[in-house]
Amino acid sequence: MQLTEIRARVESVVAIPVTPFDDRDGVDEKSYGELITRLVDGGVEVITPNGNTSEFYALTPQEAQRCVEITAARAGDALVMAGVGLDTASAVRAAEHARDAGARLVMVHQPVHPFQSADGWLAYHRVIADAVPDLGVVLYLRDPAVPGALLARLFDVCPNVVAIKYAVPDPVTLATLIRTTGVDRMSWLCGLAETWAPFFWLAGVRGFTSGLVNVAPQLSLELLGHLRRGDHAAAMGLWWRLKPFEDLRARDRSALNVSVVKEALAQLGLCTAAVRPPISTLSAGDAAVVRRTLEKWGMSPAEAEAGAPAASA
Repeated sequence: MQLTEIRARVESVVAIPVTPFDDRDGVDEKSYGELITRLVDGGVEVITPNGNTSEFYALTPQEAQRCVEITAARAGDALVMAGVGLDTASAVRAAEHARDAGARLVMVHQPVHPFQSADGWLAYHRVIADAVPDLGVVLYLRDPAVPGALLARLFDVCPNVVAIKYAVPDPVTLATLIRTTGVDRMSWLCGLAETWAPFFWLAGVRGFTSGLVNVAPQLSLELLGHLRRGDHAAAMGLWWRLKPFEDLRARDRSALNVSVVKEALAQLGLCTAAVRPPISTLSAGDAAVVRRTLEKWGMSPAEAEAGAPAASA
């Protein structure tokens, strides 16, 4: 598959799967594989194991590798975009392992070093991209201070950079970045999920990442369909239905981001609600909010297999 085709295909709903844990705090590989199959059967075409909703920073390197391997084995025709990061050497090893396991892209988590320079930021991503020239590389951009000129410099030396996952809630700056880097040079993904997808769409973004898609694949894909057809009224109507779920995830600086998704999956009988520190499970009150939201979406454990909620709520 050529990088141009990969770039076009990532303009979709990019699922960030949760990593389910068993009662001994190990990765529940059986449940994980079933969740990946459920995403693929639900129509998802791009999957990112080891993203933030996957609890990337709480996984051991061995666990992260297994998640990539299981995802690749279950993905079928869907693209696997493996999350990599931390120190440069670890990121390169993870990227090479992902390539060997069958991934077609890597998503590079934002550098976590407290001190960064523009040249150092470019060097970090260039080392990783150069190590896997046959893979598409997606940058996870959460820093509003990264200028478009720096992104353009990276693209000049690393043509396998195919997309930017933009996770700054600023569509005005985003539109400027897209113009500065060149509209046709790379794809852009909304890294702030369904909440910001309609607003980023106007700036030129043509896909979005999602944790909600673990719970209700058809709703995320329905939103993408409305946006692609230019049916903004329908998109915003659905947006209002999804908003309570996403608002709960975003509360307290996104402290509940993963916990809400896992609680919903647990209520649907698909995995446990267990998470690892430094995040925690939901309170009984918040779990009740999740339950009411699922009911409004028309979802029940009996419908979890198909991942399809009722037509309206």
